[in-house]
Amino acid sequence: MNFSELFVLIIEPSRVQKTIIINQLKSFGIENIDDYSDGGTALNAIHLHIPDIVLSSMHLPDMTGTDVVNEMRQDPNLMDVTFFLVSSETHYRYLEPIRQAGAIAILPKPFSRQDLGIALQSTLHYLHDLDTPNENSAELFENVKILLVDDSQVSRKYLHQLLDNLGIHAVTEASDGAEAIEILKQESFDLIVSDYNMPNIDGREMLEYIRSHGEQPTIPFIMVTCEQNRTQLAAIKNAGVSALCCKPLSYDIFKNVITQLVLNHDVT
Repeated sequence: MNFSELFVLIIEPSRVQKTIIINQLKSFGIENIDDYSDGGTALNAIHLHIPDIVLSSMHLPDMTGTDVVNEMRQDPNLMDVTFFLVSSETHYRYLEPIRQAGAIAILPKPFSRQDLGIALQSTLHYLHDLDTPNENSAELFENVKILLVDDSQVSRKYLHQLLDNLGIHAVTEASDGAEAIEILKQESFDLIVSDYNMPNIDGREMLEYIRSHGEQPTIPFIMVTCEQNRTQLAAIKNAGVSALCCKPLSYDIFKNVITQLVLNHDVT
C-alpha cells in the first residue's frame, strides 16, 4: 500500500482549515478524501464507508473530537481505523482522553508537512501489517506472553489491537498495578506494557515493586504515558523501566521497541 491508496475522512468545521488539510494530503498523493463539518454526519458516513484515517478537529459544532474517537473505539468494525487529531488545543482535560483512546497523532494548527508525513507513514506500516502478516514477525512473537496494564478500557482495547496486529496474541489484561501484581504472583510473562497514571498502584509503583520484590525482577517493562513532568519521567527511568513510550503512540515506535526488547532479552 502507498499514500495514493489511502482513504481519509476529514471532520473540520472551518472551510479555510479544511482546504489547508486537503491540500496537504494531496501533496502526498492522497486523492480519496471525504470531508464533513460536524461529528454526527461524519460518524454516519464512517459506518457506511470505513476510511483508513479519520482526521478531526477537537471542537466541532455538535461534539468534540474526543466524542468521535470514543464512539469509533466502541465499534469493533472501526477498531482498525487510525485517528489523527488536528487542533491548537493544549488543555490536559481535552487531550488526555484522545491519547487514551489511541490517537496515532496529535497535530497542532498549523502542522508541518513533515509531521503529517511521519503520521501517514506510521499508518501505512500499521495497515500493511494488518493486511499482510509477516512470517518472520509471527515466528518472533509466536510464544511471547504480555501483561497489559491500563485503567482505561478504551486504551486497553487499542493497545491490545496493536499487539494483535504485531502477531502477539497471548495478552492478559489488568486494570491497575494492584491487579497486575496479583496476576504476576500466579503467572509468568515475557513483557509488561503499562500505563503510568492509574488508581490504587500506578505504573511507577508497580515497576518498583517488580524490580525489588517480584518473581521476575528483570522482566522487560514498557511504560506508555502522556506524562510530561520531567521529575516524574526521571523517577520512572530510575525505577528501571526498559522503554518509555509517549502518547499519542506511534505504531512504528511501539513496534520497534517491542521487537528490540524481544530480541535483546531472548524472551522467545
